[in-house]
Amino acid sequence: MTVDELRSALASVKYPGFSRDIVSFGLVRDVRVEGSVATIDLRIQTRDPAIPQQIFHECHQVLDPIAGGSGHVQINIDIQDPPGAPSPPGETGRESIPGVKKIIAVASGKGGVGKSTVSANLAVALSRQGLSVGLCDCDLYGPSVAHMFGAADQAPTADENDNIITIEAFGVRTMSMGYLLGDASPVIVRGPLANRYTQQFLRQVAWGKLDVLILDLPPGTGDIQLTIVQTIALDGAVIVTTPQEVALIDARKAATMFAKVNVSILGIIENMSWFECAHGERYHLFGEGGGVREAERLQVPLLGQVPIDPRTRERCDSGEPIALLSPDESPASNAFHQIAKALPVHA
Repeated sequence: MTVDELRSALASVKYPGFSRDIVSFGLVRDVRVEGSVATIDLRIQTRDPAIPQQIFHECHQVLDPIAGGSGHVQINIDIQDPPGAPSPPGETGRESIPGVKKIIAVASGKGGVGKSTVSANLAVALSRQGLSVGLCDCDLYGPSVAHMFGAADQAPTADENDNIITIEAFGVRTMSMGYLLGDASPVIVRGPLANRYTQQFLRQVAWGKLDVLILDLPPGTGDIQLTIVQTIALDGAVIVTTPQEVALIDARKAATMFAKVNVSILGIIENMSWFECAHGERYHLFGEGGGVREAERLQVPLLGQVPIDPRTRERCDSGEPIALLSPDESPASNAFHQIAKALPVHA
């Protein structure tokens, strides 16, 4: 066995709750071979004892066959408390964004559940309720905020400090890759560059003084999500799902990711809950009660259920989120306004 073989095997061990491995996280401090014994030194910052136990077990699973048995593998784990605020693996702490009181991430385990629609309408609803609101479109590969706010033709400028000036629409300060690219221009970047763009949107944008900044995350639990939870002091996360089981399965993965890094789950939003006909009968096109059950399983609030309203799609396409309508004009708008009231950002 060689050091390279051992490191290659360790690269298959994922950090619990993440799609990223312990080698790329920088948790492997040393790998050495002395005679017939392989010694692995790990350093993990966590307050969850189950995490080093799981990593220890999985390391043995991949290393024992190479070394000829568990007796030939020595795994030393230096477990440290994260300094300051609870921190994710390999990091020394998260930082707030100057001038921003609350930072809320809106996430989903899979695409197609309406996460960006929810983010945009929550931002508008919070603004209509008297808060100063920002919305950062962190989905670099599928940005939609610029179009949803009817501002895709606008281009951001910079201030005297070379910070990007936000585009404001309907009282919400927004930033999106959609302002920098045309509709047909794809974002072709890999992990490190995607992380750099994400940090620029969060750190090098003149957000000003905000009561709340909403982060519209891309679906899943990839590099961009990891960058955000590692570096930003989030006040909590909201999970968006539809009632169907296939969406709920992925929603659990997103919830698990935040739980692993000690980010509070503020609640579940069930989108596309039902379609209501003119005569009042409801049709549960994607199943019934999934969001309620999932909220109970995770022991978090069900913040609200958003019904299917064709005007939601129409108004997003035309750049006027449905939350601009008064709550009595649309059941969907009413749902978004009620959810906004339920978020702990009004104090």
